[in-house]
Amino acid sequence: DEPHIKRRHAMLAAHPDIKTLYGIEPSTKYVIATIVSVQLALAYYFGQVWSTGQTGKGFMLALIVCAFVIGGTITQLIGVIIHEATHGLIFESPIMNKIAGIVSNLALPVPIAQSFRRYHLEHHAFQGVVGKDPDLPLDFEVKLIKGNTFAKIIFITLYPVMYVVRGLAMQKAPSDWEYINVVTTVVADVLIWRFCGPIGFFYMFLSLWFGYSFHPAAAHFIQEHFTFADGQETYSYYGGLNKLFLNIGYHNEHHDFTKIPWSKLPTLKAMAPEFYDTLLFHDSWMRVHWDFIFNSDLGPQSRVGR
Repeated sequence: DEPHIKRRHAMLAAHPDIKTLYGIEPSTKYVIATIVSVQLALAYYFGQVWSTGQTGKGFMLALIVCAFVIGGTITQLIGVIIHEATHGLIFESPIMNKIAGIVSNLALPVPIAQSFRRYHLEHHAFQGVVGKDPDLPLDFEVKLIKGNTFAKIIFITLYPVMYVVRGLAMQKAPSDWEYINVVTTVVADVLIWRFCGPIGFFYMFLSLWFGYSFHPAAAHFIQEHFTFADGQETYSYYGGLNKLFLNIGYHNEHHDFTKIPWSKLPTLKAMAPEFYDTLLFHDSWMRVHWDFIFNSDLGPQSRVGR
């Protein structure tokens, strides 16, 4: 009863030319180079300004605002790119895609690229299957939070931690590439601490936390599979922020065709409107967060399990 396999078969029967969209998006590697460089430059800037003692009263406020607006945005973009690398949509070579994920991870102080790769592929293979889909909230999340507004605020605040906890709950040994990812990130963290100082490192950590919790784009974690309406377990977002966040909102389209890169997902939707125009969708990530928090019917329990 998994919807995407059925829809993919029906869509290919009706529109066999969809396969022409399969492939890679080479420009993604330039996005990696740009945003990793910007994030490291900002960490260096804040660390060096602090070290000179020329901070003033507004320095920490400026750092926090920058970590949310710019750093959080970069964190979300890094997550999108790691996602593209996971599906082999940046380079033709599988090894190069893994390297692309690790290089992207340099902008994050925590090694996530290769662990995400393993668990995300399992999410696609076992969507909604209890005990096999690592994206499903754990039982204790459901029991503790349910529809409580305050608990859901804590849930979103701690979402970066829960991502790790859900992975650990699967109790699987790390792969060699995960160890490489850990070593690379630790070395990068040591160098960042050395050249950017503790304040520069704090900026990067704060960027990660904002980016995976209350940043508007972080709402896509809720948008994608939380059931806002009975009978539909995957939702797309068609708002304007897709242009900035590499079409990560096109989630139904992505699950239907994982071989299509971010740049061609809108084309897929346009090629087969009869399959997507009937589905419910979101047009505001901020409203996704708002509705999730304040609607008592929504919570970690709002996921389809099979």
